[in-house]
Amino acid sequence: MKSNFSALFAGLLFSIGLAISGMTLPARIFGFLDFAGRWDPTLLFVMGGAVVVNFGLFRLSRLRGAPLFHPKFVLPTRSRIDPALVGGAALFGAGWGLGGFCPGPLLVSVSTGAVPVLVLLAGVIAGIYAADGLSAIGRSRLRPSD
Repeated sequence: MKSNFSALFAGLLFSIGLAISGMTLPARIFGFLDFAGRWDPTLLFVMGGAVVVNFGLFRLSRLRGAPLFHPKFVLPTRSRIDPALVGGAALFGAGWGLGGFCPGPLLVSVSTGAVPVLVLLAGVIAGIYAADGLSAIGRSRLRPSD
């Protein structure tokens, strides 16, 4: 129960931060990508702040044996850059640039009920299922046949 409450609290805090910083406004993202026009550096400062906080807290977490509400830290084990990672990052970036949302701000903006936001969410969900399907096809091709 404590872990559910801490996850809810972290999600609410993150949502409030996104809203206060203006990251739920696609115009901020488009302004950041508009180098030839009226460039808006807000996203750069939000990302920079997030990297600094994450770097510091990650270093502090390494001093602990385990998180507060879980028996151990769960960290990524893969370190190889492969085509799936590069392709996924490219699709993420293209979707972010075209739609003006990354997943966090998109979920926060769903509460507005705006049709473009809901359409984009449907596209993200379809993309997740498509990626899972392609991944399953790739895994089945790697298995030796009986």
